[in-house]
Amino acid sequence: MADIRPSASIEAVESGLAAQGYIASRQIATAVYLAQQIEKPILVEGPAGVGKTELAKAIAAWRGMKMIRLQCYEGLDEAKALYEWKYAKQLLYTQILKDKLGEVLGGAPTLEAALNQLHDFGDVFFSKEFVEPRPLLQALEQPAGCVLLIDEIDKSDAEFESLLLEILSDFQVTIPELGTVVAVAPPTVILTSNSERDLGDALKRRCLHLHIGFPEQKLEERIVESRVPGISQALRKQMVSFIHEVRTLDLKKLPSVSETIDWARVLVLLQAPELGHEMVKDTLNVLLKYEADIEATMPQVSTFIAKASRQNVFG
Repeated sequence: MADIRPSASIEAVESGLAAQGYIASRQIATAVYLAQQIEKPILVEGPAGVGKTELAKAIAAWRGMKMIRLQCYEGLDEAKALYEWKYAKQLLYTQILKDKLGEVLGGAPTLEAALNQLHDFGDVFFSKEFVEPRPLLQALEQPAGCVLLIDEIDKSDAEFESLLLEILSDFQVTIPELGTVVAVAPPTVILTSNSERDLGDALKRRCLHLHIGFPEQKLEERIVESRVPGISQALRKQMVSFIHEVRTLDLKKLPSVSETIDWARVLVLLQAPELGHEMVKDTLNVLLKYEADIEATMPQVSTFIAKASRQNVFG
C-alpha cells in the first residue's frame, strides 16, 4: 500500500532512499523532505548520469507508489503528454448514430427539437469516455497518488513548459471540452534537466531547485558499496580515487556515477584485485565514452593509479 504521508524527518528520507539502494547526500534528502512537506515539484539539474532519474525511481519504490514517466523530446505536445481523443471510437459511435438516426429523431415534433437532440448526442462524443489519458493526466487520476517523472524537460520546446504550469502550481489541468481536472491525490513531481537549454522563470518559480553534481569521494564510495556489494573496500577506494583524478581533466564527457558503477561491476567481473595499468587500459572504454577522451587520459593513467594507491594506503 502506498505511504503518501510526508516523512517525519530528513533522516527518515535518507534511510528510506538508502533502503532502495539510493545513497542520498544531505542536500538531496533535504530537498525531498521539503517537497513532501510543502507539496512542491522538484526540478533536478546536473550532468547526465549522476542519479537524477534514479532519484524518482527510488522515491517511488520507497513509498510504494506507482511511477509515471514522461520522456521529453523536441516537438512533444499535449496529445502525447496530456490527452488525446479516441478518434476510432468516436468514428464507430458516429456510424452507430447514423444507422439509428431515424429512431433517435423519430419522436421529435419539430426541426428545433430534432437539432437539440442531435446537439445532446454531439456532446457525448467529447466526454470523458472518449479521452485517452497520457502521462500527465494519468498522474492526476491516480487515487493513491504517484511519482510523476518529467524526464529531461530541457529537451522539450520552450512552449511545452506553458502546458506544465497549471499542473506544477495547482496539480490540475484544464481541458476545454471537459473543464478542470483536479488531482485525486497530488502527485510527487520530479523534473530532470541536463541543462541543454535555459528553462523559463515561470517553471522554475513553481519548483524547488536541486542540483546534483559529481559526489564527493566518500559519498561515491558509499554509492559503489551499495550498488556493487561484491567489490573489496581497497579496490573501491582506489577506483573512486582514480575517477576523481580523471574528472580533473578537460574531457568532452567526464565519467558520471553511472559509469563509476559500471566500471566497478566490470572490475569485479574480471576479478581485479587492484587497479593496474593493463587492467585500466583494457577497460577505460567503460568509463569514458569518446575515443578522444580515452586518448587524452591514457598518458595520465600510471600517475593517477599511483595517486590512488597512495591515497588508499594513507587515506
